[in-house]
Amino acid sequence: MKFLFIVQGEGRGHLTQAISFSQLLREKGHELSGVLVGKSKRREIPAFFEKEIKAPIRLVDSPNFECDASDKKIQLGKTIRKNCLKLGVFRKSLQTIDQVVKESRPDIILNFYDLLGGLYQLIYRPKAKFWVIGHQYMTKHPDFWFAPNRPLEKFLFQLNTHFTSWGAKEYLALSFLPPCHKNSKVRVVPPLLRQEVKNLRASPGDFYLAYMVNPGYGQEVIDYAKNHPKIKVKAYWDKKGAAETEQPLPNLTFHRVNDKGFLEDMAACRGLICTAGFESVCEAMYLGKPILVIPVAGQYEQACNALEVFHSKIGKTASHFDFSRLEMASLENEDRSKEFHNWVSTWDQVLENLLAEPMDQEAFSTTQWSFS
Repeated sequence: MKFLFIVQGEGRGHLTQAISFSQLLREKGHELSGVLVGKSKRREIPAFFEKEIKAPIRLVDSPNFECDASDKKIQLGKTIRKNCLKLGVFRKSLQTIDQVVKESRPDIILNFYDLLGGLYQLIYRPKAKFWVIGHQYMTKHPDFWFAPNRPLEKFLFQLNTHFTSWGAKEYLALSFLPPCHKNSKVRVVPPLLRQEVKNLRASPGDFYLAYMVNPGYGQEVIDYAKNHPKIKVKAYWDKKGAAETEQPLPNLTFHRVNDKGFLEDMAACRGLICTAGFESVCEAMYLGKPILVIPVAGQYEQACNALEVFHSKIGKTASHFDFSRLEMASLENEDRSKEFHNWVSTWDQVLENLLAEPMDQEAFSTTQWSFS
């Protein structure tokens, strides 16, 4: 089977998931013909992705979140307004995608939650099968935790997820843990962890690890480290134009997202504190590290993730980078950690079943998405 990936470039999660899936495909003798990555002006695609994906990469301008002046809080109104002004740019991106599809002639287009992927399927209707993958597709499963009392944000989140998966024949919903309930609308699958993570040996270190998807949270980390000089922190971000390593304080260093360094530090840290994404939390779970998540202000999806982390007893949640709370965060028990390892280890069988007998999703066309 020949695959083509379309990958959202926001943060490192979708990028590392794409690397993991490419490794699984090659192990089974399949081909990744190319990768289209959605880019934005405020981020750079990490060098590790270009090195590890091992396939031709094309960058395309893609819709992205807009932040406030501090580069922390997501502003929905500004996001919608700015992206609407770039419709002509996105039209060219769709033309680029179509050109790549025609050149590579994939059997399957796999979309890692980029809005352009769904729009391309809607407008161009390629012959290739269209699949989608991401934790966001758990929204169609009864196990998903929706943040309450935010109806407009919930609707927009579901609407965006709907558009990324328009016409999909296969919904691969990444889940922290095996589902408690059955649901035929999506195929619930384990987290995608690369072999590099599985090869690591965890050890208790003398520092905390921090990761932030929006660099504006860096000031919170600086303020905490300044007021607590006895703790040691290594922080990672993808701030555009930042040096590879910066040391604003004797007990604090900032690093550009360098995946080898990040994973090595993950294995050796005392615990992880991060914005409430999906991938870094899964890596920390696999390595048995205490976890504290801070949902990005204004990003509804992260508020939902934080709820799931809390209710599933994966880790603790907070509204700001408070490393003292990380001392209290831990996996519920050894059984939960073992359950997670067993869940991740099923990917070989999942992929074998997926490619041998792909699920027929015709019954679950876009018309059956609801936003309740």
